[in-house]
Order: sequence, then structure tokens, then C-alpha cells
Amino acid sequence: MASLLIKNARNIITMDKEKNQYPGGSIYIEGQEIIAIGKDIPYEAADTVIDAHGKIVYPGLINTHHHLYQTFTRNIPWAQDCELFDWLLALYDIWRYLRPEDVYLSAMVGLGELLKSGCTTAADHFYVFPNGVSGELIDEEIRAASDLGIRFFPTRGSMSLGRSQGGLPPDEVVQTEDTILKDTMRVIEKYHDDSKFSMVRVGVAPCSPFSVSKDLLTQSAVLARSYGVRMHTHLAETHDEDQFCKERLGLRPLELMEETGWVGNDVWYAHGIYFNKEEIIKIGSCGCGVAHCPSSNMKLASGTFPIMDMLKAGVKVGLGVDGSASNDASSMLLELKVMNLLHKLQHGSTALSAEDCLHIATRGSSKVLGWEDGIGSLEVGKAADLFMVDSTRLEFAGALYNDTTLPILTGTSQVDTTIVGGKVVVKDGHLVGINERELAAKAQKASLRMVETASKYRKVNYRKLRERQQVIPY
Repeated sequence: MASLLIKNARNIITMDKEKNQYPGGSIYIEGQEIIAIGKDIPYEAADTVIDAHGKIVYPGLINTHHHLYQTFTRNIPWAQDCELFDWLLALYDIWRYLRPEDVYLSAMVGLGELLKSGCTTAADHFYVFPNGVSGELIDEEIRAASDLGIRFFPTRGSMSLGRSQGGLPPDEVVQTEDTILKDTMRVIEKYHDDSKFSMVRVGVAPCSPFSVSKDLLTQSAVLARSYGVRMHTHLAETHDEDQFCKERLGLRPLELMEETGWVGNDVWYAHGIYFNKEEIIKIGSCGCGVAHCPSSNMKLASGTFPIMDMLKAGVKVGLGVDGSASNDASSMLLELKVMNLLHKLQHGSTALSAEDCLHIATRGSSKVLGWEDGIGSLEVGKAADLFMVDSTRLEFAGALYNDTTLPILTGTSQVDTTIVGGKVVVKDGHLVGINERELAAKAQKASLRMVETASKYRKVNYRKLRERQQVIPY
């Protein structure tokens, strides 16, 4: 079992229950586990020793909602300046051309960005399975996570309600409910590991009320609980969703969840903007969690998450960057800054501090994922998931007065070191063992192929778009 000693840190920000800090402290790790942490620990040697002089150590950030496959549709001109339903309709035409290699490469890019922003655990919601393409696409994301060394929580998403049945997505990207349930069982049985230091946990995740049937929601809940895995879906994200549920089902979104078994402490929703106060109290009392995705909600003009009401009601709240195409980045540190600023604007300057935001992105997110025994803080017995920033960097000059809030308030988007389970996966700001320029070139080539294929059916001048590409040879 390999050992690692991080010593002489400028500070260690633990985010444990007492919010302990250890200026000049050290951390000793064996395998994935933190064995000792503090100012004077009885360990002076290890297989690997990192002198962290000048570095500030933080618990790894936990992303509770993402769509990694969307990495290849960022900054698409005709998908800007529109709200969720129109945005989806524009991008479904590109996503239908996903191939297995696209899913792998997009996950490599998205997860790589997350690691470089201090994220050590990422949940992903994959739900687009184009007709005629391998159904084992989520496997490609899991392969990418393994290659990068990030702790991963993929959720097997699904869409069964195509346009011909009154849903939003085109029929070309939906599956039959029998196919969905069978493959969900396959993914759980093949990959799910609920151990404390697992590198892969699997969830069940029908996409949304406007893309799946009530029957699929019900069957998915039964299936998930038969395997003891967690459940995830989009909910209460927009007024359009609320109107869809009322007109088609005669229910509010949360009422739909209650009728289909989608409430409980094993459930977390993405977004949760349009719950009323009574529903927020109900969600808190039954133990549901919510992934807060501030940048995406702002970009798509969806609304503002009622975070203070949620926290007051005891709702488990975590942070998510959401799909790369509705954020155009996969940076958890950037998301932390956006969250902090957004809620100062919404609730007042003293409502939610930068330290509160860090708590939500670490301990809060770990509770949302049901993983608080292993991740979310730096303390003995937990996983050695952490990131470090070098306080001597130029962008921190004049800002070294509060180590806890430093990377949030200064808006840095990149860390110096990321460690997952005791293994260094980002060193000096770069992914370990990955040729980033080669990966970027392959990814851009794959993205352009998808966009150009879609262009055959759209009235868009892609020739000029191609002329702007600066693809790096590889």
C-alpha cells in the first residue's frame, strides 16, 4: 500500500465539522485513506513526499450534476440567447450524431477540466442514446474517468417520450422502456461499488418530466431501490416544465415525483428552482437533495435557486456545473464564485459567505450523493481527495488574508495540484500522464464532425465556422 506525506503546508482547510485549520500542517496518507492530519503528526517519511511550503490544501470539490457529452457543443452560435426548451431543440440535432469515441473524448475533456479546477468527485447524467449507435455509451465515460483517476458517479439516464408521443426530444434519441431498464441493470451490475473508497458508484436517472413516461419513472424507482442505488432527475427547472406537467398530467412536478416514488433520502434533483415554500419544506423533511447549478440557470434564464429557503428547511444542497453546453466550462472554482456572487445579489451581502459556498461544494455535495462517510472533508479515516493552490502565484498577491476563501473570491479557475485517493492526478496545473494538446486536437476534430453533420439539415453557414477553426495537428 503506497504512502504519501504532504508536509509544511501554508495551511490545511479541512471543512470538518469544527472547520479546523492547520497552518504549517501535514497530512499522512496510506492507500486512499488519511491516517494523520495536523501540525505535529508522527510521520516524517513516506513512499512519496510533497513539500507543500506556500501551498494551501483544500478538500476536493464534489460536482453533483453534469452532462459530459455536452462538452462538444459549447459556444454553439445558434444555441445562445435562448431558454431551456429552445436550447434543447437546437442541440438535439447535434447530439443525435454522438459516437462512442465522442462520448469518451468529451468525458476526457470535461473531467480533465474538473480535475484542473479542484474537483475530485463528479456525478454525471448521461441520457442521449442515438438510434443505431451502441447502447453502451455510458461505459465510455466510465473508461475516461478511470484513465484520468477521478472519483466518478455516473447516472444511467434515459428518454422514452419522443416527439411522436408528445415529448420534447426527437424520436431518434429516445429508447424503449424495456431497453432502458435492461441496460440500467447491466450498468449497475457491472460497475456499481458502494464501498467507502469506491471509484465508481452508479445511479438511476430518467431525464426529466418532459422526456419520460410516468410508468418509466415508477419502474426506475423500483429498480433503483431493488439494487440499493441512488436516484437522480431534473426537476422544477423552468416555468415551461411546470406548465408541461400541469397540462399533460394535471400535476405539479413534485406531485409527479410523489406519485411515482421519487421522494426520499436516496433521491436528488437537479435545479429545483420552482418549488413553492410548502414543497421545499416537504423535500427537506423527506431527505431529498438538490444539485444547485447557478451558471447554467443564469445562462438559460431559468431563474434563481431559493437557496436560503432550502437550507432553512434542511434540504441537502450540493453544487453542480451542469452540462458544459449550458455553462461553457467545467470549472468548479468558477462555479463557486458565481454561486457566491449570485446569492449576494439575491439575498444580501451577508446571506451566504464564500466559506458557506465551499461547505456546500464539499460536505454539502457529499451528503447529496450519500457519500459523507468517505469524502467531503479532510480528516482521519476519509479519502485523501484534495487540491492545492500555490499562494505565491501572481493572482493571489494582495489577497493573502483569508486562506479559506482565497480561490473563491479571487476567481482563479485552475489549481496547482489535485490528488484523488492518494494519487496525484494534476501536477503543476497539468493532467498527469495526459498529452493535453493532443487530447484537445482530437476532441475538437470530433466536435467539428458532429456539428458539420448536423449542418446538412440546418440553414447555417458552416464554411465560415470551419475557417475559424485552429485545430492543433497531432
